[in-house]
Amino acid sequence: MSRNVGTVDRWVRVLLGLGLLALVFVGPKTMWGLIGLIPFVTGVVSFCPLYSLFGWSSCPLPSTRASH
Repeated sequence: MSRNVGTVDRWVRVLLGLGLLALVFVGPKTMWGLIGLIPFVTGVVSFCPLYSLFGWSSCPLPSTRASH
């Protein structure tokens, strides 16, 4: 399982996941907030199965500078 979620994408997923999970405890107190587990977990582990399925990655490309 290689990493395919970049730093900015990762933070957005974690914050979005926490926001959705908060709906379970505050606000409308709906169980639909549990859907926040998906972006939260994919952000924490830096791997998105959907990205892998489509061959996407939000990780920066490694630099290939030639040393002189």
